[in-house]
Amino acid sequence: MRQIRALRIAAVAAGIALMATGCGATGKTATDSKSSGSAGPVTGLQIMVPNTPGGGYDTTARVAAKVLDDEKIATNTEVFNLAGAGGTVGLARVVNEKGNGDLAMLMGLGVVGASYTNKSESKLTATTPLAKLIEEPGAIMVNKNSPFKTIDDLVTAWKADPGSISVGGGSSPGGPDHLLPMQLAGAVGIDPTKVNFVSYDGGGDLLPAILGNKVGFAASGAGEYLKQIESGEVRVLATSGEKRLAGVDAPTLKESNIDLVFSNWRGLVAPPGITDADKAKLIAAVEKMHSSAAWQEALKTHSWTDAFITGEKFESFLKEQDKRVADVLTKLGLA
Repeated sequence: MRQIRALRIAAVAAGIALMATGCGATGKTATDSKSSGSAGPVTGLQIMVPNTPGGGYDTTARVAAKVLDDEKIATNTEVFNLAGAGGTVGLARVVNEKGNGDLAMLMGLGVVGASYTNKSESKLTATTPLAKLIEEPGAIMVNKNSPFKTIDDLVTAWKADPGSISVGGGSSPGGPDHLLPMQLAGAVGIDPTKVNFVSYDGGGDLLPAILGNKVGFAASGAGEYLKQIESGEVRVLATSGEKRLAGVDAPTLKESNIDLVFSNWRGLVAPPGITDADKAKLIAAVEKMHSSAAWQEALKTHSWTDAFITGEKFESFLKEQDKRVADVLTKLGLA
């Protein structure tokens, strides 16, 4: 199921920088849901993950499903994986399930980019936005046996011969794991046309590549690899947020004198054409989940940043992200 593509891509620094600025809205807001949508637990809900098990989307979906069921907000919530083409196989399924109020998809920035780079006829703007859940900074990671002990070690070797060091990421071009190393290259003075980016279909596929020394380094969300980081199998050289990640012994890029801050995001969408009642029911359920102590604890456990918005605000955010990604990838010649 693994798809690996070696990509040499010219980055447009100014355009890519816009992507980072588009990921900062946080805070809970009022939604356009109706109170009638919150009556009783949600039953029969399926949450689709559009890539392989073990990645960030998969982890987030399964944590959300567990909280929904444990808190009696929903019953028997099912999570299933439908991987392929950077998430666009799953996206097409959601768009084609018009009117299905029992289906949701866990998605994020990577699916936005893949919808353009894979020339998908389906776009996220055709779905029903439910909620933006989290943001997560990226991490620059290596195998425990890597010669790179610090981010300075990596940057020095990378600058000397950029093409000789492969960069693994669990997303397609235009996704967070692609944008982060491209931005990092620009920030340290490397010509992005020299970057050897290797795309994996989700964090579940990227992890064996890190553990097996198949890539020189990886760029992805640290939350997907916390067990391996804690055990010492994976070493984090730096993280890309404004602040250090709790529980991860690594500096930020800014602390390392690299002027870069970058965050990924994840959320939930439903098929187009669902009823107002179904939309209200699903948003109300996610609001209850967000308010629960169990979800707040999950945010800490997985080093996720709370970025909860719903309804019209999330719809506007999705449209903005879609336009930003399309503009960037058009300049890169990928859309």
